[in-house]
Amino acid sequence: MDSTQLFNLVPWVVFLPLIGLGINLLIGKKLGEVFAGTVASLATGLVFVVSILLAVALIGHPEGTTVVLGDWITIGDLTTRWAFRVDTLSVVMMLTVNCVGLLIHIYSIGYMHDDVRHNGDTARFTRFFVFLNFFILVMMLLVSADNFLMMFVGWEGVGLCSYLLIGFWFEK
Repeated sequence: MDSTQLFNLVPWVVFLPLIGLGINLLIGKKLGEVFAGTVASLATGLVFVVSILLAVALIGHPEGTTVVLGDWITIGDLTTRWAFRVDTLSVVMMLTVNCVGLLIHIYSIGYMHDDVRHNGDTARFTRFFVFLNFFILVMMLLVSADNFLMMFVGWEGVGLCSYLLIGFWFEK
């Protein structure tokens, strides 16, 4: 595989956490905490692998590229694309966010298990990992955005996730 073809993997940095989030939303509560934690961690781990492959692609083509999924907003002559920028800065941030995010996912499996054991609420466990996958999704959107509007969506998503994760134990 040519290293420039590896750049086409960049949409997966958003789609993989979205898939993990969707699986946990749909069937995570039914299949239990081990399943929910594994799915969320696996999605984040796969995003880390994609980030490594993008870093490898940058070695051969340090100028980077922009991968366009399609037009997002078109008003007259103004067109805003749904596009991902792959350059040194974005890939370094992807690697950093995913490495730390994966470690947080793995640690949270044990940490949240104790919470479930004390409260007996498996649904909260699954919801926590949905929030974590959503956080990874919007962080990847933020660091790989090709335009300010897309970056704004990522920024606002990070703010929403921060609110949801900080207020997770709202009754305490």
